[in-house]
Amino acid sequence: MTVFKGGIHSLREYALIADGERAALVDPDGGYAWMCFPSWDSPAVFSALVGGAGGYWVRPEDEWRVWGGYYERRSLIWRSRWVTGDGVVECREALSRPADGDRAILLRRIEVISGLARIRVALDIRAGFGRHTMTALRRSGQLWTGRSGEVRIRWAGAARAEPVDGGLTMCLDLGAGQVHDLVLELSAEDRTDPLAADALWAATENGWRASVPACDDTIAPRDAQLAYAVLTGLTSRTGGMVAAVTTSLPERSGGHRNYDYRYAWIRDQCYAGQAVAAHGGRLELLDASVAFVAERILAAREHLRPAYTVTGHPVPSEAPAPLPGYPGGNMIIGNRVTGQFQLDVFGEALLLFAAAQRADRLPPEAVRAARVAVAAIAKHWQEPEAGIWEIDDRRWTHSRLICVAGLRAFSALVANTAETAGWLSLAETILAATTRSSLNAEGRWRRSPGDDRVDASLLLPPLRGALPGDDPRTVATLAAVRDTLVQEGFVYRYRIDEGPLGEAEGAFTLCGFLLALAEHQQGNAARALGCFERIRSGCGTTGLFTEEYDVTQRQLRANLPQAFVHAMLLESATRLAH
Repeated sequence: MTVFKGGIHSLREYALIADGERAALVDPDGGYAWMCFPSWDSPAVFSALVGGAGGYWVRPEDEWRVWGGYYERRSLIWRSRWVTGDGVVECREALSRPADGDRAILLRRIEVISGLARIRVALDIRAGFGRHTMTALRRSGQLWTGRSGEVRIRWAGAARAEPVDGGLTMCLDLGAGQVHDLVLELSAEDRTDPLAADALWAATENGWRASVPACDDTIAPRDAQLAYAVLTGLTSRTGGMVAAVTTSLPERSGGHRNYDYRYAWIRDQCYAGQAVAAHGGRLELLDASVAFVAERILAAREHLRPAYTVTGHPVPSEAPAPLPGYPGGNMIIGNRVTGQFQLDVFGEALLLFAAAQRADRLPPEAVRAARVAVAAIAKHWQEPEAGIWEIDDRRWTHSRLICVAGLRAFSALVANTAETAGWLSLAETILAATTRSSLNAEGRWRRSPGDDRVDASLLLPPLRGALPGDDPRTVATLAAVRDTLVQEGFVYRYRIDEGPLGEAEGAFTLCGFLLALAEHQQGNAARALGCFERIRSGCGTTGLFTEEYDVTQRQLRANLPQAFVHAMLLESATRLAH
């Protein structure tokens, strides 16, 4: 008997389990293909997703099997499911909650639903992106202990396992109705407390039920629930929410657009907080977003970075990592965004704080941060900056209009009339100047003063109150997006070159939900619903979304899961229900 080897699968086939401090991707073969420890941006302990060694597998030995699975309601508890020639087997998967920053507990409960099953189990932890094998393996009663680099390992429920090729493997023969628990602990220090499966499962189930509402008041309760769960699972106890679990998953095969998204983007954090506020079911994620964003603004002031680690530290610059990478991409860690200035994040912060104020959940430090954001907008709105798409520095139209929206939204909620009069005057000044420089001859917004192309990001400012929905500039921009950036119902950011849509990059899933909201704002109910349902179909088998969607090949592209897509799905599902 040998330890399994990890395989590569289409991104649509991976499931996610997470506890707020880290996450694991589960593949159709019952393997854990990706997980960083102890935190999001730490080196991986499972890295088969990007060509690394090692993994953690539970699957039926019968090769005559078909895979499926589903999330339990209001949670990131995943059930891998196989129908074999002899029966049906499920493996319940979760990262234990509440989370511990220095310890991760992976719960796996094997259940034979019908028939008989022989289950193969194998564990091969490779810390440090695969550099460290498992060492000092020792069995004591029902518990295995060991190490991989600096990571301490305890594994309960695997008393039958035997060392093979540096890992541990075993077979379980189970009949209908039988259940077997496996509890794997990864820790930064030696521990002796019991790994009691029933108690850990109970705490995890209760934690999810307390965090994720039913979302029955939306037009897509199941997907809205999952979106809430994803945002919860990606949010650390520090309040920081990572943009995605993974790094370097390519947007286009053979291209160089591979990024590390295991960090907290200010903009994404604001999107998530506003989506949760729009729904209003449970507002802990709103509180977390407000606290994290306010703390960053008060610390950095006008020098706010676009992204941070979840602990509030600077994101490291890009560097290669010692692994092959996902097919079609190259492996990197860090992100070049750390050196950019993005004006729109100050407008988004004001919109987030306004949403919190309307929910009566705005702390005093956020009010101070709002004033800092206004001062930064006043000082820098005329300067070139990197904008929402994080490319070259220009006077991006979207950035200026989002700042207008943020100034108006927060001004409406502040009692100091003299102060807010100045903020509203600044908003009018920015809007007038942007209209002069960035409105094209057809009456629609263009990307920047020197770029006449249509940009789907320009759907967002009217949704946030920069100008009315029936304003001719809003109507003309929506029509232009609808006419030039939509292919088979999916929406692209902008036309990169003269080639066909989809040749340079995939459809941008976030923009699809923006189009649905824009149609809704115009009163186009049928168009809004049709757009929402079309974009909603662009998820993986597991219900998760990536940043982009390849319309031709019907494949997911880039890092998984993309937090801001799930945030905008939640907001769309909420607003379209009313």
